[in-house]
Amino acid sequence: MKSMRLFVLLLVAFSLLVPAMASCQVANPPAGTKAGGGTVEQEIKTLQGQVTQCILKSDTTCLEKYFADDYTAIHGDGNLSTKAQEIENFKSGATKYDSINVREAKIRTYGDTAVVNALAFVKATINGKPYSGDVRNTRVWVKQNGDWRLVAFQTTRVVPATQ
Repeated sequence: MKSMRLFVLLLVAFSLLVPAMASCQVANPPAGTKAGGGTVEQEIKTLQGQVTQCILKSDTTCLEKYFADDYTAIHGDGNLSTKAQEIENFKSGATKYDSINVREAKIRTYGDTAVVNALAFVKATINGKPYSGDVRNTRVWVKQNGDWRLVAFQTTRVVPATQ
């Protein structure tokens, strides 16, 4: 009889402990995992797609949302631009993308920072001049006040190999 009571007591204690352990795992997810169960990499991949759509539509309201206030971009010609300059270039039509075809993307996360390296074929008009070709770019995302924001972008033209 004593062993049966001890068994029931242990069973009750265990049944109370399991939900508490499960809630700790949700509150403190493993690195790279969000509390909702998805991964940070999946979240960044989704954000990358949303920013690409903003760029293709020249949607400056959308870009305002994703670019951090201290956002900087380094373009293939080496020129540096700020968030305000990038937004103005899209508003004025100085920058207009017709297509962006991402063929490779690698996402790495470091706590509240994510780095995305990509290879894409782009077709655009930049300052009235048509541009098309492969580019490699890097985007740096940082979580600020609970939201992911782009803080840096850098792009480099891929020069076709000569044969």
